[in-house]
Amino acid sequence: MNIQQLEYIIAVDNHRHFVQAATHCHVTQPTLSMMIRKLEDELQVKIFDRTKQPIVPTGIGRKIIDQAKVILRESGQLHEIARFYNGDLSGELRIGVIPTIAPYLLPFFVQPFIQQYPEIKLHISEMITDRILAELKMGNLDVGIVATNPEDDALTEIPLYAERFYVYTSEDTALFNKQYILPSDIEPNQLWLLEEGHCFRTQIQRLCEISRNSSFGHSFNYRSGSIETLMRMVDRNGGLTILPELALHDLSEERRLKIRRFQSPEPQRQVSLVFNREQVKSRLIDALKMGIMDAIPQSAEKQSQQS
Repeated sequence: MNIQQLEYIIAVDNHRHFVQAATHCHVTQPTLSMMIRKLEDELQVKIFDRTKQPIVPTGIGRKIIDQAKVILRESGQLHEIARFYNGDLSGELRIGVIPTIAPYLLPFFVQPFIQQYPEIKLHISEMITDRILAELKMGNLDVGIVATNPEDDALTEIPLYAERFYVYTSEDTALFNKQYILPSDIEPNQLWLLEEGHCFRTQIQRLCEISRNSSFGHSFNYRSGSIETLMRMVDRNGGLTILPELALHDLSEERRLKIRRFQSPEPQRQVSLVFNREQVKSRLIDALKMGIMDAIPQSAEKQSQQS
């Protein structure tokens, strides 16, 4: 048994196809198949059910593949431990960012970060919170940038900053003529929301005390994963939506006229880094934290010093 064989069975599990897995691993399909057969012979079990299309793991195969992921993750930690010991700020940092943070935070810190730490390779993916937490547990991500408390003892959370919520409203709502807004002022039938699965949607529903069964006045069911799209819907079709603070920084003067603040105490969300407690890339994550803290606008309430 060797590391290469474990990589091969994980690739087949991910692609559910021997040829695609071989291409991913940069080997020929016969070579990959032979190596997996040898592993099966050594363990005296069948890891994959080859009679089904797409190929699926057997019951025992599923357990072996899951353990192979743990072994590969742990073997990869050896390099990270050595880098940490040598004070080496280099390597890969795989980051998951929720879609309501990514387009507003990343432009502030990515370029300064890669200039300051040219030996750290960032791999950033947008994904909803639940998937980020799942990928962290599987070892496919090193760190997530989220806006909800993960409530998981296996994960560590480092608060970064808090950002206020703002109302973005068209001229045809009663809120347009108000200086300050209460959550109770918001009419559900005028509110454009993100699709289910986004924590920002859930936060707004709680803020405005909107239940899942609330009837919205729009004559069609529109699902969006983009705050920019919701602003465009307000611009063209009226109504209102809620924005996080960093989304305000690149707004045109015309759009800024549609921004209204909530009455104090203003609702806000906390943005945090989350990662596995056993994570050994702590120096890289510390660098990421400081890069974000140095780059975000001063208007955001920085919180890492309080952690």
